[in-house]
Amino acid sequence: MTYRRPSALGDRPDTFTRDMVGVGMSFAAEPNPDAPIEETLLHASSLGMDDGDLRVLSVLTTWLGVHSTHLNADRLVRCVSEHPSARVRAYWAAVAHWLRKDRRFARLTKLYRGRTLDLLPVGTEFQIARRGEDERFAGSALRVPSGTLRDRAADVLSPEALVRQHAGYRNRVRMGPTWRADVWTVLESAPDLSVAEVARRAGSSFATAWQVVQDFALLRASGGLAASS
Repeated sequence: MTYRRPSALGDRPDTFTRDMVGVGMSFAAEPNPDAPIEETLLHASSLGMDDGDLRVLSVLTTWLGVHSTHLNADRLVRCVSEHPSARVRAYWAAVAHWLRKDRRFARLTKLYRGRTLDLLPVGTEFQIARRGEDERFAGSALRVPSGTLRDRAADVLSPEALVRQHAGYRNRVRMGPTWRADVWTVLESAPDLSVAEVARRAGSSFATAWQVVQDFALLRASGGLAASS
């Protein structure tokens, strides 16, 4: 059977709060250390932009300020492009504007072509006149009054703490935020899977998974995995 790359973004899972904690956000739940990073961030942005949960959106935005360099930009762009909400896409276009020094995120700006949106349903003009704009989003596709989204470092794990908690994040620090790192993470937990199943779980192309499986098998056979972990 021909391998078909899976959709990047599924429905919001029942374990979503645990997933947010698993990727380093501070909420009252046990962490899921295997939570998919970009998918979890997309669901968090939907909760904030579509459902009005500004607490979640605040923590998400703080998380991005701390951890964005370890995002798999290709996976993130795929997730955003598959999301049906214009408000969610506007948020990510605004994030790309904020983080524009990282050119990996430039493609996100092309996924929203509408007018500038207000984060708040009412009162944006008054709040901006009174307090100014959130500097992170000034000049972007999203208008956010200053102070609306709390930015508190204690709301997210530090990179050092997240490396200890989340194997996928750890491998991205080690190898770079690439599909290779994501495939490697799958193999560490299930080294005997078929190439197609590894690719499906990682969300990668078959070709990428095939090459990483060969490299993983080589290190495994030579006894080199223990030294590299």
